[in-house]
Amino acid sequence: MSDLIQKFEGKELHEWEEWYLKQHHDAIENATKRILEMIENFQKVMTKIDKKLIEAWVKDLVIVKTFIGLRFQKAILKAVADKEEKNFRLANPSDESKGIDGYIGKEPISIKPPTYDIKKTLPEHIKVRMILYKKAKDGVTIEY
Repeated sequence: MSDLIQKFEGKELHEWEEWYLKQHHDAIENATKRILEMIENFQKVMTKIDKKLIEAWVKDLVIVKTFIGLRFQKAILKAVADKEEKNFRLANPSDESKGIDGYIGKEPISIKPPTYDIKKTLPEHIKVRMILYKKAKDGVTIEY
């Protein structure tokens, strides 16, 4: 939508509505249908969500994903620090609340998967050096 608004030369809401609907006359109806389908599917699966399913999901998140994520962070920090011939350390809880995952030397670092770039709507704005990692069949690739 942000590219479309750049092409729009009007100034008023009613002009935008008219211009947009002329360009994309089926967009509202198509989006409504897709959302309705998602809601209907969600309603169908809601009855299958129970305590056991939630507990399994929470356990996977807290135990498995946390363990793997923190191990990845440590390995990535170590690899980059070794390459830069510096020390590293993991972040403390106060740092983590600011989006910092660790330090290379004295520099704060945030480590994110490549999907992080896609999530531009996230409200967090991390103002530190970012290291992106991608899981591969033969290990992890990192970009910094």
